[in-house]
Amino acid sequence: MHRIVVSDIFGKTSELEELCNSLKARVEIVDPYSGKFMCFKKELEAYEYFMANVGIQAYAELLLEKLASVSNPTTLIGFSVGASAIWKVSGNHNVDFIKNAICFYGSQIRNHTEVNPCFNIDLIFPTSEPIFSVGELANTLSKKSCVAVHNTPYLHGFMNSLSKNFSHVGYNEYIDWLCEHVS
Repeated sequence: MHRIVVSDIFGKTSELEELCNSLKARVEIVDPYSGKFMCFKKELEAYEYFMANVGIQAYAELLLEKLASVSNPTTLIGFSVGASAIWKVSGNHNVDFIKNAICFYGSQIRNHTEVNPCFNIDLIFPTSEPIFSVGELANTLSKKSCVAVHNTPYLHGFMNSLSKNFSHVGYNEYIDWLCEHVS
């Protein structure tokens, strides 16, 4: 089983590598900066850089390029913009080797609700988002086949210790959950 973690706006970081090591499985990282450690000081800096220099569409295309070289059954795990990139490619019938995906707080999914995934996706949503209703989005997406929605009491970024919304409790809970679901 091949496992690919698709990073958030921070890209490849030592914190993300630590998360991957916690999964007790071999994991490959895809990030928007081609493996370069960007060392952003603040979340806003990372967000502005990502939006100005990459964007969701280009990140989804980068992910599709990576997936073109994969043929083994694969699980994707995405965080924030990585989750949104996974969502965008999930409707592509050329990725039939994807076994499933787990997407944490992919807030940009709200702009692409027309996508109908070709593989099973677990969408793990935060308790709220400042600019849209998580409940309404979760309700809309839960009606799609292949989609399972999970609501958490945590905030967007709870799995990333670089985020102001990091939660030790949420992180540990979902590392355990991932270890059960990604083995």
